[in-house]
Amino acid sequence: MDEELAFASIAYQGQLLRRGELSPVELTQLYLDRIDTYDEQLNAYLTVAAERALASAHAAEAAIQGGDWRGPLHGIPVALKDLFAVTGLPTTAGSLILQDQIAPRDATAARLLFEAGAVLLGKTQLVEFAFGGAGINHHYGTPWNPWDLDEHRLPGGSSSGSGVAVSAGLAGAALGTDTGGSVRIPASFSGLVGLKPTFGRVSNAGIYPLDSGLDSVGPMARTVGDAALIYDVLRGPDVEDPNTLDQPIDGPTDDLDMDLSGVRLCVPREYFWVDVDAETEAAVRATAQVFAELGAHVDEISLEPLDQLSEMRQRSVAAGLTRGTLSSVETCVRLGTELDERLDDFDPIISARMIEGRHVLATDYISLQRAWSVLRTEALDALQDVGALLVPTTPFPAPTVAETDDETGPYWQINGMCLRNTSAVSLLGLCAISLPCGFTRGGLPIGLQLIAKPWEEARLLRLAQAYESATQWHHRFPDLTALG
Repeated sequence: MDEELAFASIAYQGQLLRRGELSPVELTQLYLDRIDTYDEQLNAYLTVAAERALASAHAAEAAIQGGDWRGPLHGIPVALKDLFAVTGLPTTAGSLILQDQIAPRDATAARLLFEAGAVLLGKTQLVEFAFGGAGINHHYGTPWNPWDLDEHRLPGGSSSGSGVAVSAGLAGAALGTDTGGSVRIPASFSGLVGLKPTFGRVSNAGIYPLDSGLDSVGPMARTVGDAALIYDVLRGPDVEDPNTLDQPIDGPTDDLDMDLSGVRLCVPREYFWVDVDAETEAAVRATAQVFAELGAHVDEISLEPLDQLSEMRQRSVAAGLTRGTLSSVETCVRLGTELDERLDDFDPIISARMIEGRHVLATDYISLQRAWSVLRTEALDALQDVGALLVPTTPFPAPTVAETDDETGPYWQINGMCLRNTSAVSLLGLCAISLPCGFTRGGLPIGLQLIAKPWEEARLLRLAQAYESATQWHHRFPDLTALG
C-alpha cells in the first residue's frame, strides 16, 4: 500500500488528505523513508530538509483538521531543483562556487507553493548552473535513472534530480527550470510529464538564472492533471519579475476535458526526426493514430521556418559556439570573475561552454539575437492554423553515463542531441509538454513532445490529458526492490 501511495497522483493524494483519510505527516514520512532507503544510490537530492518537512506537515494537518483547506496541494510533499531560493537553505546551483550560499528569502515560485500548503522535502540535484541536457554533474555525482538499476543511465538535465525524485517515488512532484529542455529532457528519460510554459508565464524571481531571456519554471509530475495543478498555482504576474507583467490571460485548467473534433495536429517533416532511433520514432508516430481516434485531424506538413533551424546552428558555430549556445555568453558575463579566479572549481564540461561564450564577438551575438527574433515571427505565422506539433522529446531513450561522460567527443555529441528537439522550441518562444508515449523493449521510457504557440498552456494541457486518458503509459513506474 505504501508503494502504491508513493506513486499515486498528487490529485488523488490531495483528495485523501482533504477527507482526513490520510495525514500529511504520514505522507511526508513515507517519502522521507523512501529517500532514506533509495537515495543513497539514486542521488536525487542535494539537501533533504526532513525537520522542516515534518514541521510543515504537522502544520498542514492541523489546518486541514481545523477546516482551513488551502487547495489540492495542501499537505503534498514536493521537491525543488536547487536553483530555487528557499529561506535558510543553501542554493548551490549544482556548483562548488555557490555551495555556501544561504537564501535570505523564498523564490516567488517556492513561496506560491508554500502558500498553497505544499510541503518541501528538499532540494534536488542538477547540472552545474543548469547548463547541460545530459544530466551529468562531476561535483555531486550524476543522479541514477531509476528505470535501469543495473546500468547507470542518464537522468536527463539539467533538472536531473527532480526527474529522478518524482520517477522513483521520492516526491509527489517537483519543480524544475527549462531553458533549452531542462524539464522536458529528464521527463522524457524518466517517464514523467514535464511542462515548459511560455517564457514570462511563471516568475523567475529568486531563481539562479542560466539565460534571463529563456528560463522557464515548469512542473514535473506523474500525470498531466498533477502538472496542471502545480502550473495553476505558479502562473501569473509577479512585480518582482517584469517579464511576467504583460502576458495574456490563460484559460482555466481545473477541467482538462476537451473535445478534439476538428483540432488540427501536425507532424512536421523537418528537423525533429534527425538521428531519431527506430523505437522512439515508432512510438511517437503511433501517437498520431491515438489522436485521430479521439477526433483530431492529424497530418504531416512542411514548415519552412524549421528548415532554418539547422542554418541557425551553423551560424552559432561560425560565431565560435561549437559546444554552447548564446547562453554561454550570458553565463560567462555572470561568472567571468569566478571563472578567472576559481577555474578548477568548475565542472570542466561547464567551464568549456562558458569559455566559448567569452570569445563571441558582440556583433555576432547581436546578429544572432536578431536572427532568432525574425525566425520566431516566421514560426508563429506558420503555426497559426496548427493546434500543436507532435515530435519526439529526445531522439533516443536514456543513454548510459559510461558512453556519454567522455569529453573527447561523445559527451558533446550526446548532450547536443539531447537538447536538439527541446532547445528549438525554447528559442522559437513556444510552449511545450513532454509525456510518456511508450517504452523500449528494454523497458526505458520514450517521450512525446507536444508543441504549441506562446501562451497556449491550457490548450496544451488539455491535448496532453486527452492522450494520457486514452493510454496507460503513466501507470508504469520503476521497480526499486533491488535497492530496498
